[in-house]
Amino acid sequence: MKLNNARSSVMIGVLVMVALIAAGCASATPAPAPTPTAAMKMEDNGGMAMDMKAPAAVPAGKAYAEGQDIYFMHTEVSDEGVAKVLTDMMNSPVLVVPSLAKASDDMLANVYVFKNGLKGMGPLGFQPDVFDNPPGTEGYRPLRRLILLTWKDEKTARELKSVADVKAALDKGELTSEQPGVVINMPFVTWPGGMR
Repeated sequence: MKLNNARSSVMIGVLVMVALIAAGCASATPAPAPTPTAAMKMEDNGGMAMDMKAPAAVPAGKAYAEGQDIYFMHTEVSDEGVAKVLTDMMNSPVLVVPSLAKASDDMLANVYVFKNGLKGMGPLGFQPDVFDNPPGTEGYRPLRRLILLTWKDEKTARELKSVADVKAALDKGELTSEQPGVVINMPFVTWPGGMR
């Protein structure tokens, strides 16, 4: 019986100590939960780490594809002069990657840029660019071959919003085109029927 009383006393002592520790913890002010900081990484999107220091947005340009407004980004270009024009226009760096000019034809879609005509928000101060093959079409490619368009008579200039419009004006002899061999990475942000 003495042995059982001794065990009971020890057991009661342990329980009292556990109760005192628990009571002390409960009365202490809990430490605040960590809040996300700019430097923290969060496991999100199926386990991919997202760096909270990343910029919230890259400026997008407005253009046309298949007669509708689209928005896109200029991220890299093969030509230093074009990179400067695009960087100044978007107030965001467009990187020079000369090897883009070596991309094969099957890797390229087209972007039509106006050198004259109606004043607008295009890179040369005229109407917005016209893109062929938006996302969802078989020919979509983010790499774009630069095609410069010039109105022969600016009095006949009008806003063109599709490649069909551009080709019709070229076929009528209203426009001339030139390919300076420049390739630009221009992924779409929005397009007819979709967005990122």
